[in-house]
Amino acid sequence: NSSDLSPSFLLASLPGLEAAQCWMAIPLCSAYVLALAGNGAVLLAVRLEPSLHAPMYFFLCMLAAIDVALATATVPRILSFYWFGSREIGFAACLLQMFLIHALSAAESSVLLAMAVDRYVAVCHPLRHAAILTARAAAKVGLLALARGVLFFLPLPLLLLPLPFCGSRELSHSFCLHQDVMNLACANTTPSVVYGLAAILLVMGLDAVLICLSYVLILKAVLRLEAWRERLKVFGTCIAHICVVLAFYVPLIGLSVVHRFGKDLAPLVHVVMGNVYILVPAVLNPIIYGVRTKQIQRTIL
Repeated sequence: NSSDLSPSFLLASLPGLEAAQCWMAIPLCSAYVLALAGNGAVLLAVRLEPSLHAPMYFFLCMLAAIDVALATATVPRILSFYWFGSREIGFAACLLQMFLIHALSAAESSVLLAMAVDRYVAVCHPLRHAAILTARAAAKVGLLALARGVLFFLPLPLLLLPLPFCGSRELSHSFCLHQDVMNLACANTTPSVVYGLAAILLVMGLDAVLICLSYVLILKAVLRLEAWRERLKVFGTCIAHICVVLAFYVPLIGLSVVHRFGKDLAPLVHVVMGNVYILVPAVLNPIIYGVRTKQIQRTIL
């Protein structure tokens, strides 16, 4: 029961399916390859097609890059465990992975908010859209999104760094998350709990509220239009973004609920929900925009 200032942790296996983990890793690997191919195709399509050189598609490129980085920070390590039995992860590697997951998720949330603002300006102030949302403005938003993620979530691993860990070292996911690692500490974690909750609310929570507000204003502008066909056409430009927002926030909320109220759930639920949170947005985002954007379809083909 002695504590260790530099412990290692054990990634969560698939409970009851340990013997079949090498086979269960095949769909996980397939989803990862699909995410890489889909997001890579979107990046290439926007790069090659001049008609896609607009802020909305620059934001889409940022989203694709973040999804690739987030999946790459987690999935190869999970596959090395499932295929080669490398279950143990060092303390420093765990903290780095945890920071990347939270910082990149915050950056993705910020980009989704920027895309919502882009849709609001395009629908409610179409004549000012080109002047307000320029390529330079999109680049600044991308840098701010990344800086926001780093600044808000860098303190999380720093708060865990001095804590002693004793007893169980087994995580409840196949990768490192702040709340998961924090629960294994045998010391007062109140500062870490308070800061983690505040960071989530001030980033993802605030972004979700502002995205909802932007769509309330968009809906009011759409309803002022007289013709139903025109209403559907205008609101149809927002459908892809709404689907991408749902693909990000639904798994995030589901994972948060499982952490908060799922102590009595089977361990397999925690593992599956964690993998869904990492991979579902990365796989669905390029499919959604590929289906909704004809220029992307033509360029990829």
